[in-house]
Amino acid sequence: MFQSITYNGTREQNYNLVLKQLKALIEDEPNAIANLSNASALLNEFLDEVNWVGFYIMESGELVLGPFQGLPACVRIKPGSGVCGTAVAEQKTQRVEDVNAFPGHIACDAASQSEIVVPLMKNGEVYGVLDIDSPSLNRFDETDEKNLKEFARILEQYI
Repeated sequence: MFQSITYNGTREQNYNLVLKQLKALIEDEPNAIANLSNASALLNEFLDEVNWVGFYIMESGELVLGPFQGLPACVRIKPGSGVCGTAVAEQKTQRVEDVNAFPGHIACDAASQSEIVVPLMKNGEVYGVLDIDSPSLNRFDETDEKNLKEFARILEQYI
């Protein structure tokens, strides 16, 4: 059972707690949708200055909206389109300081100003992406990127 934790250490210590929480939440559950749902809820609770936390899952060659926390979102994104589609096309994390300066940005929520997207891999293929938006410019830094990649690597084992 999930218990709320007060995150009052350093950012690295807090991320370490979140990674442990993630594993505890999903390690005994084989259902990918349940695990993605709890993962989005956990990050939404943990991260400050975010307005959308969720997943898009590859289906028939495009990203389809998966479990998320936030306002209603774009349902389908083609690889190469926007930040999420670029993450898929390049199979590489995209950390965008100002989404309005990103060529082809897809504005699902006009309040979003910065974004980080981490690809999720399964059997050598892109399974989907972890997508996090913020209403603040330059919200995500190297610490976030490193730890969110680790979050994704743990999650990949349970999807």
